[in-house]
Amino acid sequence: MSALVFERFLSTPEIVAVFSENAVVQAMMDFEAALARAQAAEGMIPAAAAQAIAGVCKAELFDVPALVAASGRCGSLAIPLVKKLTETVALFDAAAAGYVHWGSTSQDVIDTAMVLQTRRALALIDRDLSGLIGSLQSLAREHAGAPMLARTLMQPAQVVSFDFKLVSWIAPLVRAQQRLRDAGRAALQLQLGGAVGTLAVMGRHGAAVARRMADALQLALPPGAWHTQRDALASLACEVGVLTGTLGKIAKDISLLAQAEVGELAEASGGGRGGSSAMPHKRNPVASMIALSAASRVPQRVSALLSAMVQEHERGLSNWQAELAESAGLYIATHGAVKALADAAGAIEVDAARMRSNIDALHGLVFAESIAMLFATRIGKAQAHALLERLSNESVNGQRHLRDVTLLELSRDDALRSLFDASEVAALFEPEAAAQHASQLARPQLDALSRQAQGLAESAPWALWLNG
Repeated sequence: MSALVFERFLSTPEIVAVFSENAVVQAMMDFEAALARAQAAEGMIPAAAAQAIAGVCKAELFDVPALVAASGRCGSLAIPLVKKLTETVALFDAAAAGYVHWGSTSQDVIDTAMVLQTRRALALIDRDLSGLIGSLQSLAREHAGAPMLARTLMQPAQVVSFDFKLVSWIAPLVRAQQRLRDAGRAALQLQLGGAVGTLAVMGRHGAAVARRMADALQLALPPGAWHTQRDALASLACEVGVLTGTLGKIAKDISLLAQAEVGELAEASGGGRGGSSAMPHKRNPVASMIALSAASRVPQRVSALLSAMVQEHERGLSNWQAELAESAGLYIATHGAVKALADAAGAIEVDAARMRSNIDALHGLVFAESIAMLFATRIGKAQAHALLERLSNESVNGQRHLRDVTLLELSRDDALRSLFDASEVAALFEPEAAAQHASQLARPQLDALSRQAQGLAESAPWALWLNG
């Protein structure tokens, strides 16, 4: 029970509901109803039997916890479900009961049910991913050109702009959304093969029944059963994993920039969000925490799903079952991450003054490479490097701005003064100039990403499955 509590703590009620016992059982019932109706339409079973079967395919009519408890003994949730469904149909129409689950197999109903629920999960992830991308684009526009430190190996490196920083967040999110769409379309397929994938019991009607079922459930119709062909689902899982890794990278950046010692960003607070029970001065980056937690756990789930691809012959023993157990956790964690960041991104506080203060605190040392490159064009790379190394040491040791140290060197050295204009050198120490260069690189990328993201947001292939 405690594991469930902490699973929900790191996710959302919406996605937990998608993979709840009742929801999965209802998806299995939807399969059974579609199967009966399709078979009746093809003349395989009487129309009255299909009506009787479909009429009771409602999860609320069954003791779902009892079905789940029985599944452990039976080795499959489908076995007790079909048994109870048959018994229930018989209460109203004894003859119709003989047509329940006709020609299908346990893996057909369970795989299709999980595909139906995966579609709902993807709808939630896709919706909130569009929201996150939109909020980050708004931040980039609002604070375009704001100078900030780029950091490499966790240390200050050079000056860039805030919109340049956000390109590194937005671009992989847009790419991930497109790849999720592509992988989802490939994976969201009907499963219908019967005992060994041949639909032998349905004979000449099999293909037509499958086509009708795929249409009714609005799923792709595969060329045949994919009982032990798990590549499409595994590819989708990998794309979900890549998305979660990107969310983790963004969350890591936000959490580092939100440290009090840095103070350049802050997640919204208030209403109990991000507070500390013992230290009221703290503003904990809760959304980043949730996303980072997902990024820590999702790779193991993806790995498990890849391992579960190694299935025996025409029906796997343990690996298919392991896949089912891991799949829900993958989507539950990922939606928790994307929803947390989507909610936070719309209210992130950007402190441009603190960004500038952090640049100024480094006394111009982050511009040393730019100065060295300028000097190298006229005195050679080796001499320029040696000169800037000496001047940087003087700056650090004397707690003086590198600009002042460099300009003083120019005033003292006639040879240097004849090659370089002081205003030319001083201009390279302006944070706004460095930020403008970065922003000019970012702007066309952001424009292209905005157009692509808008197209993705407008097409939303799974939006129909957002509400029930």
